[in-house]
Amino acid sequence: MTRLIIVGAVLAVAVAASLILRRRAPQAPTGGGSSLPMQVDRNDFVHPGHEWLVVAFTSATCNTCADIQRKVSVLETKSVAVHIAEFTEQRAVHEKYSIDAVPAVLMVDAQGVVHASFLGPVSATDLWAALARARDGLAQKTADEHCH
Repeated sequence: MTRLIIVGAVLAVAVAASLILRRRAPQAPTGGGSSLPMQVDRNDFVHPGHEWLVVAFTSATCNTCADIQRKVSVLETKSVAVHIAEFTEQRAVHEKYSIDAVPAVLMVDAQGVVHASFLGPVSATDLWAALARARDGLAQKTADEHCH
């Protein structure tokens, strides 16, 4: 009977400690039900003069974010800027664009219009394809405008 009381007391202390620690730890944005912006100010990010921008909203406490960061980094070219907006380092940017879940990736044109976005894990193939579609779509739209 004494052992049962001791086990119960230890269990109660462990649960209480877990709840206290969970409340104190700063939490990175996670979860679902989020919406991503359709327009951004290019001056909030690196190389505002580049034709395209890929923004990855990440957090140092997110395992999937490190994978996304590696995948978007290889998209950088002379015409495509890549900006990693890590939550603790760039909290103001996360707040300005209401980013409350990570990882989030935006593919943005020179005017700040978001042509593709991803929330959560995404494959490198899907990122490459989305950027290619966005670039081709804008090039086609520009060509159509010049023909009419």
